[in-house]
Amino acid sequence: MKKTIGIMGGIILSLLSTTIQAQQDTSRWDPRKNPTVDSIMAPYQGKLIPPRPAPTTADIYPAIGRYESTTNMDAANVSIMLDEQNRGIVWIEGLPQGKIKAMLRKSPSTYKIPAQKTEAGKDVAEGTLIFDKETNTLSIVIGKPYNVADPAVVFAAPAEQEVAVTKVKDNKTKTKTKKVAQPKAWTYVGTKVMVDAAMN
Repeated sequence: MKKTIGIMGGIILSLLSTTIQAQQDTSRWDPRKNPTVDSIMAPYQGKLIPPRPAPTTADIYPAIGRYESTTNMDAANVSIMLDEQNRGIVWIEGLPQGKIKAMLRKSPSTYKIPAQKTEAGKDVAEGTLIFDKETNTLSIVIGKPYNVADPAVVFAAPAEQEVAVTKVKDNKTKTKTKKVAQPKAWTYVGTKVMVDAAMN
């Protein structure tokens, strides 16, 4: 029994010393000095493309930011921020209507402004918000319903509708058509204020 314990102890000690020596040998091995790695990497030196940076929140939601307008004096500076709990909602500040919300309908930058009541108690009619990434232009219309099929159609000039008016006077019926103008919607057009990233 004592011989068996002594033999087992000797085997364990020799295994431990072998493991320690193997760990020391691997700590000296440097893959950069390996000729196989050099031969594999040689054809690609200078040809590797650096990885693209991860998309930022502004890349995913291009409508967020600050805007300035030269045509809207009642809303010269407008800012759009993401909602903290729901990424599909943005908050618009700087409009004469007050702080209002818009809901993402077509990614990345078409939003529906639902009919709502502001924090100040002001009623806001339904509208549309579209950001054009190519021209960095924000367009908002409030007072026209959101068009699901073509949201940009609400920014076209409103056509006057003809309404038939029927008058009955002394058993004579007269029908006249009369052009009725649509209620005027509030529009905003602004340019995004570009903030350059600080360069190190």
